[in-house]
Amino acid sequence: MKTYYAPEDLSKFSTMGEGAPELWKKFSEWYGAVFAEGALSEREKALIALGVAHAVQCPYCIDAYTQTCLEKGSNEQQMTEAVHVAAAIRGGASLVHGVQMKNVVKKVSI
Repeated sequence: MKTYYAPEDLSKFSTMGEGAPELWKKFSEWYGAVFAEGALSEREKALIALGVAHAVQCPYCIDAYTQTCLEKGSNEQQMTEAVHVAAAIRGGASLVHGVQMKNVVKKVSI
């Protein structure tokens, strides 16, 4: 089944550097530093990335970070919890923006 997002395109990510090699180099260095072991383990960072990938709905990131999580020792239950955390934050963010709606309703109703 053909979809808009082709899984094989993930391997072409680095071609984004072809038109701007210096920017790609800077991005790659920064990206590598972000995911290096630090106060958080590489495994923890991968779980965070998996949750964020779901929140921003990037299928390429979901594929990549599912694989990375498995490689770093996470299991399906841990990854599923990370996705639920992302969903809860995304849902809560939608709801809290309802306060903005209520503020406008109050202002217009006065």
